Amino acid sequence: MCGIAGLYARNGRLDVDPAVIDAMCQRIVHRGPDDVGVMRHAIGHIGMRRLSIIDVSTGHQPIHNEDRTVWIVFNGEIYNFAELRRELEDAGHRFYTRTDTECIVHGYEQWGEEVFSRLRGMFGIAILDLARQKLVLGRDRLGKKPLYYTALPDGTIAFGSELKCLGVVPGFEAKVSPQATHDYFALGYVPAPATIYTGVHKLPPAHILVAQPGGIALRCYWQPVFGPKWTDDEATLQRQLMKQLDEAVRVRLVSDVPFGAFLSGGLDSSVVAALMARNLTQPVRTFSIGFREERFNELPAARAVARHIGAEHTELVVEADAVSTLKDLVWYFDEPFGDSSAVPTHLVSRLAASQVKMVLSGDGGDELFAGYERYGKYQQLLALRGATLGLAAPLLRAGAWFAPRGYRSRLGRIADRLSQRTPDDYLSGVALATAGDLDGILAPEFRRADPYASIRRHFVDPAIDDPLDRILAGDMATYLSDDILVKVDRMTMANSLEARAPLLDHQLIEFVGRLPLPLKRQGGIGKVLLRRVAAELLPAEVLSKPKQGFAIPIAHWLRNDLRELMRDTIASRRFAERGVFDLAGVHACMDSHLAGTRDCSELLWLILTYEMWAQRFLDDTPPAPPVAARPQPAGLVAA
Repeated sequence: MCGIAGLYARNGRLDVDPAVIDAMCQRIVHRGPDDVGVMRHAIGHIGMRRLSIIDVSTGHQPIHNEDRTVWIVFNGEIYNFAELRRELEDAGHRFYTRTDTECIVHGYEQWGEEVFSRLRGMFGIAILDLARQKLVLGRDRLGKKPLYYTALPDGTIAFGSELKCLGVVPGFEAKVSPQATHDYFALGYVPAPATIYTGVHKLPPAHILVAQPGGIALRCYWQPVFGPKWTDDEATLQRQLMKQLDEAVRVRLVSDVPFGAFLSGGLDSSVVAALMARNLTQPVRTFSIGFREERFNELPAARAVARHIGAEHTELVVEADAVSTLKDLVWYFDEPFGDSSAVPTHLVSRLAASQVKMVLSGDGGDELFAGYERYGKYQQLLALRGATLGLAAPLLRAGAWFAPRGYRSRLGRIADRLSQRTPDDYLSGVALATAGDLDGILAPEFRRADPYASIRRHFVDPAIDDPLDRILAGDMATYLSDDILVKVDRMTMANSLEARAPLLDHQLIEFVGRLPLPLKRQGGIGKVLLRRVAAELLPAEVLSKPKQGFAIPIAHWLRNDLRELMRDTIASRRFAERGVFDLAGVHACMDSHLAGTRDCSELLWLILTYEMWAQRFLDDTPPAPPVAARPQPAGLVAA
């Protein structure tokens, strides 16, 4: 696990201070505190920071092919590298390390850009092909590992694992995008391929970018499948799912350093931890955090699972003062990020990093197996629309006039969703803010009439037959990739900890995508087949426990422990002069929340985190690139 960075000159000669690549790597030292390496050539400079997990002694990057015409820097893990190595050695390739990285460089020699479709794992990859004078960037199928890029005014391509790498490159301009700002407040994140800066992009998941003198090309090499559906009986599919899950966990247990597991007490992380215990001879090290507020605390369930599987369990109770770290956390996210569960994710990562260097997590189970309650509510919405021949919306609006006061707004919201086209009828139920909410807190320049324009296309794939499958595919392409996986990557890497997600193994995804929907969600229950597998692994109380989610009691904290932080931030001169907010609307939102007349916690958290990000990245002067004491490059190729 590492961080990578680089520069590539499409005109054939890179005109930049050699120290710039060192400064780019220094910005992401937290991603790889164990090692540093750079390579400089006339057409490009590439570098990396390494967190050593596999082949600790000889895995120094950048890595090259036999004649040093192809160089690579790589962030991630490839779980089928041993099989690839055997195939490549049979084809005549000669290896000089034991790393998974070298399999990629020889795989590129053998198969070209098709190598990416052969990789099983998580990755952000940069290949500098000197003979063909081109740069190839690749990102894993789900976007577990990040990769950003931009074209500078002179045509140079700059890229890195984090946006902050680009900030030290001469010619880079950090110009805030009004569209991305709007999207952040609507969704809580900036959806790919955009970033908060105009002209700077995320390489989308499952995409390859090829830059060469003739231009830049971008293409997709994989997408999840949802059909045709399996026709095997349920018992057979249950056995196959257990086998797939077990293998996905097993291949992720290859490590030359101590490792453990995040254990929330929920179904997904519990299944992963239980399968780890089945595949290990020593006890699994598990890590959990909880809260004093009972509604948010899952520690009792986590303890029950840990006892059941014989784990060495460590836990931490989180207090409101943990949010004091928020000013530090914005540094790792690079752009505004509104998911408040980043705070407990950071804390559990710090807890785990005190004992291990790698953990397995249960991320992806809800999107894969239709676990979120919102999927059931959407199915109910579709059923109601079908049963009333499209008349449900006006009927509910009429009924709201006669309903008790507490139900009127709820009926009105349902009616609004029913009156919208697909997929807006789903997106309006999961977005953090409506167009009306945003008009109330944002300055006119940042308002948009269409709150879902940037993500709608992901939810309307005509090749997917069932409406719920289309929603699952959309959530995987947006919320999972741009929120959940960003949160996990940044918070683990902030603590120099690697996280692996077995439930997001692409072979498992391809199997589960073809499961009949009743084996994912039925009768108001999600993860149907996964629960049957889990019954073979876990205590009964875990299977029957209501879903809680990895959240913090933010509404209560904003009214109490964080009250003054919020007030001071919103009352500051910098906030008023930012030009992003409608000040009267923000103050009205804050006042109504503090008075308890309206829960505005999500909007206020978005405002608070945006302003902290802006103070750190827009107001503060970034450090200048270092020009002395450069680390030694991994290899130096003559220009």
